[in-house]
Amino acid sequence: MDKIGFIKKDIYNLECSVNGKLRNHDVELVTEYFMAEQKKNEAFYFKIEGDGHDRFSRCFWADATSRRAYGFYGDVVVFDTTFNTNRYDLTFAPMLGVNNHGQTIVLACAFLSKETTESFVWMFEEFKKAMPGGEPKTIITDQDAAMAIAISISFPTTFHRLCIWHITSKFAVKLPRDAYNEYWREFQKAIWDTNNKDEFDAKWNIVVTKAGLTDHPWLSSMFDLRESWVPAYARQFFAAGMSSSQRAEGSHGFFKQYISRRNSLMDFIIRFERALSHQREKELVADHVDAFEVAQCLLPMPMNKQMATLYTRTMFQKFEQELIESTACFLELKTEDACKVVFNHILALFRRDQIEYMPEKYILKRWKKTAKCGLVSDANSKEIKDCADPGLLIKRSTMSRLASDVVEDALMSEEGCEVLSETLKSLQVKLKLLKDGPSNNEVGGSSSQTQYMKDPKRVRCKGRSKGVTGAKEKAMKRGIRHCRECGHIGHDRRQCPALNTP
Repeated sequence: MDKIGFIKKDIYNLECSVNGKLRNHDVELVTEYFMAEQKKNEAFYFKIEGDGHDRFSRCFWADATSRRAYGFYGDVVVFDTTFNTNRYDLTFAPMLGVNNHGQTIVLACAFLSKETTESFVWMFEEFKKAMPGGEPKTIITDQDAAMAIAISISFPTTFHRLCIWHITSKFAVKLPRDAYNEYWREFQKAIWDTNNKDEFDAKWNIVVTKAGLTDHPWLSSMFDLRESWVPAYARQFFAAGMSSSQRAEGSHGFFKQYISRRNSLMDFIIRFERALSHQREKELVADHVDAFEVAQCLLPMPMNKQMATLYTRTMFQKFEQELIESTACFLELKTEDACKVVFNHILALFRRDQIEYMPEKYILKRWKKTAKCGLVSDANSKEIKDCADPGLLIKRSTMSRLASDVVEDALMSEEGCEVLSETLKSLQVKLKLLKDGPSNNEVGGSSSQTQYMKDPKRVRCKGRSKGVTGAKEKAMKRGIRHCRECGHIGHDRRQCPALNTP
């Protein structure tokens, strides 16, 4: 510790010094960063807008990787805002999706100074401009009025599904305590254990009537919105296995490991990109496993082996579980002709009718190992190319095997280890020069020619929690304190003159 040369206070002072130099240049740095990214890859999309007084108000961005991902997985989008991510209290609004491994992916991001219908419409319109393939089939959000109106304006053909977790968690708050304790289990059965609309309506009305809540305003409003959140109504719309926006909240939690409310916008972008690269690394690893390994089959059935070669490991395991559960359904079909139309019953019907292989029309490309194969073009028919080499996985695997063989040969002797070590150090220097390239000051020099917006003012968003009240403020709210001994103000019992008088 004595040889480090600095202490924690020095780091804090350095941070304050750097922040002081960058003050009032935050938006300028972000703009130049976005322009530099666009120069690297013209498929990088961004838009920055002011408030009419040359001050930053909102921005939207999506890189090439995210835009390509939307082309493959843009059928379902999860949208939820989060707070406490930057020093200006701007709302961070990421739009998320699900890839073929069932992993959460980032499709686009925005900073908003207001959570109004107009702000959400602006963001959704920019999203439509950036993304290939038109509107999503389904968008999942929480119950926000401004957001709902904006979705109906910008995505008129998209099914807007409300987060069922947010709604069911409100039952304990909205219902009388006795009614909740007695009838919550029956409400749960009506919501989750019904297979069609009529069955849900009947069970719901029975529970509401028994509980004496037929005129309850919140329950009535939820029943009116049942097509947007009840599984019996919403299951006809594809949602990639989701019924809530908890995936978004999990993603917020992941990214908040890297960022804090003290970050400037540029700090946020740098930290967010670091987190995003870690997230995408996990996707690459999953791609690598699926490219060179085939999942083991528990059931020796032609259909199971077929899906093991087509679907990613995660999706195949879910399919295989459904296939196992279909065995019980197959036994039921031996005795009765009717069955509920759920997936394992359909698999049982295939077995009964001796259909050994899954028909092609029932295989979703978005869950296949090859889901990301193919070209993705924008509205101008221009191909969106990812920064990454399409053959990255193959190259990585080839070089990994080569490096492993070289290391094994070098370990056979001390001389071999020294030769390999020296060669690797020399190679590392050459690769660093190749990666960094010649110095380039064009982007930094553009600031004299470009008019940048002022940094945003601090805003107060509706989702921001109230500040913690200190002891002094609490005492002031309670009013002036009196001495318990003499009843006078200005002192307490310990300093009371009546007690200290000899």
